[in-house]
Amino acid sequence: MSIISAIIVLGGIGLLSAAILYVVSKRFFVKEDSRIALVEELLPGANCGSCGRSGCHDFACACATADSLDNLVCPGAGEEAMKKIADIVGLAPTASKPKVAVLHCYGTCANRPVMAEYDGPSSCAMLQTMGAGTTACPFGCLGCGDCVKACRFGAMHMDPVTGLPSIDPDKCTGCGACAKTCPRHIIELRDKGPRGMRVWVACSNKEKGAVAMKECSVACIGCGKCVKACPHEAVTVTDNLAYIDPAKCKLCRKCVLVCPKGAIHDSGFPMSAADMAALAERKRKEAEEKKASQSDSQPKD
Repeated sequence: MSIISAIIVLGGIGLLSAAILYVVSKRFFVKEDSRIALVEELLPGANCGSCGRSGCHDFACACATADSLDNLVCPGAGEEAMKKIADIVGLAPTASKPKVAVLHCYGTCANRPVMAEYDGPSSCAMLQTMGAGTTACPFGCLGCGDCVKACRFGAMHMDPVTGLPSIDPDKCTGCGACAKTCPRHIIELRDKGPRGMRVWVACSNKEKGAVAMKECSVACIGCGKCVKACPHEAVTVTDNLAYIDPAKCKLCRKCVLVCPKGAIHDSGFPMSAADMAALAERKRKEAEEKKASQSDSQPKD
């Protein structure tokens, strides 16, 4: 009898609680803007935080209540999705250049030999906390793949041959999660460039030339040849390290050709810088020969 009474009492409490919850939910129900769900459908759902909000739902709410989309951009959604979001919320779309992550390091296993063994947790942050990596370069990639783990779009993987993270520009959304995670801050978000063409310095070593060369065979030595070669003043050297300003760079790649260490990399071009220079030189010679032959064929007085 006591068991039955307990069941009845507990059942009654359960029914009463359900009734109270139902009444409260109806009394304090707040109808959500229907546009929020439509906006959220266009977002990647990675909750990466690259938009500056706490997640995709928070970003969708901000878009639905905003007076302007000037400070609301989701890198992972892409330009077309942002235009559709602008149409949904009835605001002007924000123009933004697509970004892609680039690695300021090319200290591969061949270029930067391993000097010590690390037997602890596979974490770049842990290695950085200890104050040293496994190679002589104190500025380069630590190689544990924290950036790969941070990427929610499958745009990065560790290359077993080079020992460096490899970035797929077609999958990279420019969310910046990898850049935020890297403890040495050697990943930068740069403009994807016209047709995916871009030029950058694949090095972060700030040591003087002789020291840098001992630490990595392809390190920037701060010689300044790239600065002199650039006709657009896009290259500067600070603390023995060259940097290319993407806003000024016209993609002529003269810096790539003159760099004695091969520290300046390019991507997305249909032809290598050397082949392009050779083609330009061949065309120049052909033009000179044609001009000379035309001059010789003209009748002399």
